[in-house]
Amino acid sequence: MEQRLTELWYREPPRASLLQPLAWLYAALVALRRRAYGAGLARSASAGRPVVVVGNLTVGGTGKTPLVIWLAQALAAAGVRVGIVARGYGGRREDNGPRRVEAGSRWQEVGDEPLLLARRSGCPTVVGIARLAAARALVADGVDLIVADDGLQHLRLARDCEIVVIDGARGFGNGRLLPAGPLREPPGRLRQVDAVVVNGNVTQGSLAALLPPGVFAMRLEASEAVSVGEGRRRPLAAFHGARVHGVAGIGNPQRFFAELRAQGMEVIEHAFPDHHALRAAELAFGDDLPVLMTEKDAVKCSTFADPRLWYVPVTAQLPTRDAHELLARVLAKVRGTAPAGGS
Repeated sequence: MEQRLTELWYREPPRASLLQPLAWLYAALVALRRRAYGAGLARSASAGRPVVVVGNLTVGGTGKTPLVIWLAQALAAAGVRVGIVARGYGGRREDNGPRRVEAGSRWQEVGDEPLLLARRSGCPTVVGIARLAAARALVADGVDLIVADDGLQHLRLARDCEIVVIDGARGFGNGRLLPAGPLREPPGRLRQVDAVVVNGNVTQGSLAALLPPGVFAMRLEASEAVSVGEGRRRPLAAFHGARVHGVAGIGNPQRFFAELRAQGMEVIEHAFPDHHALRAAELAFGDDLPVLMTEKDAVKCSTFADPRLWYVPVTAQLPTRDAHELLARVLAKVRGTAPAGGS
């Protein structure tokens, strides 16, 4: 169902939808909620330290998690003690309270993306349905600043800076709000955030006209594959010309498959829903071909890894000027000053 809806949402041109009345209702609820916070009927609460939210306007993958890792590492390199807070999708916990994520945590308890964030960033990471409580747990641990992975629409947690990530190829799909389209909020929300980062080239037809001036460019770079069980590394060029199974349980599996093809591989696609709990039987394809998967999927396969299984880590890359300006803008916002030349 999820994959079918995604196909409909990102189909061009948009077609009439029986779900449009529900989308109008959803839009009204979103507007009422924002007005309630604006009028003081509902209140945001401070975590006690500055908060930077990295989120998106759409359902599905945009490259948000790699940007969170990049930002956390860039801030840490600038001498800031960074903590990461996440919702913990995919994890099953007996309680809804904050839980600290360690490199050796079980993904079933903390979620796949938070485990990936903790391992790749090296920053303290806490998950919790109540992001405010999770953020305050990080403050108790002594962090200077909190980066919230997702949570743009979680208004209960006060924030000092908002960054929206957009997939340049998929854009806003059919331009409709949930459930008739992929949008969580109207595109006009872009005028209210502090920075907009576009992942990849803008190829979606209507996206360019909706973007505010001064967007930042980002691309995801993949250069090697890592064996799931042993940590052995091979350049992706070593798979050039090979026939491989591509496995992706992420918001936009086609982006991963396209990357493998760009590296010269013949890809047999196996797309799964986002956060899907992969099982060994689902990776038994009846042959000995290499199986290349995303890093988020790999954290769920360590207990049944075999020599066929490899994951492909990706790294967010920003042009030097964009990287410097985005970091400066974030630091300026959390320090309460405007960046020189910034908007």
